[in-house]
Amino acid sequence: MSGVTDRAIADRTDVYFNRTRSIVEKFGDARVTYAVFLRRPVISAPRIAVDWLRAVAAERDTAFDIELVHEEGEWVGAGDPLLYLTGSFAKLADLETLYLQKLGAACVAAHNAYQMSLELPQSAFLAMDARHCAGAEMQDMMAYAASVGSRAAQREGAKGFVGNATNGTAHWFGENAGRGTMPHALIGYAGSTLRAAEMFHATFPDEGLTVLVDYFGREVTDGLEVCHRFATLAAAGRMALRLDTHGGRFLEGLDPAESYAVLERHAPAAVRRYRSETELRHLVGTGVSAAAVWRVREALDAAGFSAVRIVASSGFGVGKCRVMAEARAPVDVVGTGSFIPDIWSETYATADIVEYDGTPRVKLGREFLLRHAETRARRD
Repeated sequence: MSGVTDRAIADRTDVYFNRTRSIVEKFGDARVTYAVFLRRPVISAPRIAVDWLRAVAAERDTAFDIELVHEEGEWVGAGDPLLYLTGSFAKLADLETLYLQKLGAACVAAHNAYQMSLELPQSAFLAMDARHCAGAEMQDMMAYAASVGSRAAQREGAKGFVGNATNGTAHWFGENAGRGTMPHALIGYAGSTLRAAEMFHATFPDEGLTVLVDYFGREVTDGLEVCHRFATLAAAGRMALRLDTHGGRFLEGLDPAESYAVLERHAPAAVRRYRSETELRHLVGTGVSAAAVWRVREALDAAGFSAVRIVASSGFGVGKCRVMAEARAPVDVVGTGSFIPDIWSETYATADIVEYDGTPRVKLGREFLLRHAETRARRD
């Protein structure tokens, strides 16, 4: 594993931790225990951080005792230690910055993925986070997080995340390769939605056909045209229409009044209670709204294409998933990277030493991190 040498760690950690290591090496080592926690509820996603710590321990010819208080995929309350980390202070002092980087964001993203999966338990999810990540390390962390949150939701009956968009992180979902068919760029290149579908099928004839239908603002018209052209695939359930309508306009044939009418036909209760402005937009507004999904489903069924699935993308965070569920929107697959944390300050994990050579001692105000006496006794 890269980034585990002393030089690499010294370059990336906070300088005061480097200086602390030097002081401890000069005045005498101690065996310390860190409590590691976040200030908000999360799903435990510690594997990347733990694997890195073990690799550093091997590089430094030492051993760290890592006690997971909450196993991977378990819910963790705000301020509740995720893990206790014990070892040589001289070997641990300069690691805090780096293992916290690998822990906090993953736990929050896992919690988001878990909530999204539970809000739409009958929909499959595809992780499409890569383009929003700040480099390969974050990309790996976010894919891992989505897989952890997904598995937690799957234990409660949700379909969860079944794959992702990149080959390099597909292994987190038990896949050999990423999934995906066409971007808007291919539609523009082809000149029409139908021609893009024909090009894709000619190049990848054994693949299922998911067609992006919003490029020309004719989601229904172009979607049905492609279904008629590939009627055999459509009847066999090997075809889907992907909705990614821009938030600045309505899906073809919709306006505010017609959007309300669509939902009145399919989910009247969803629009008959108080809604925030954001919830109303998700229900009957522009872009990929619940009304938009229902309108496309109506058109497909009326034309005899009931086996064609609907893939929806564009801003499917926890809140939008909840509104879609309340409107019983017939979304078969959700493509989203919106499990990436919105408020980055919520991802800041913290580590505090709670024992020095077996003696409990912690910063005033953090006494809640101390181990219970019986826990220490069991470990001793």
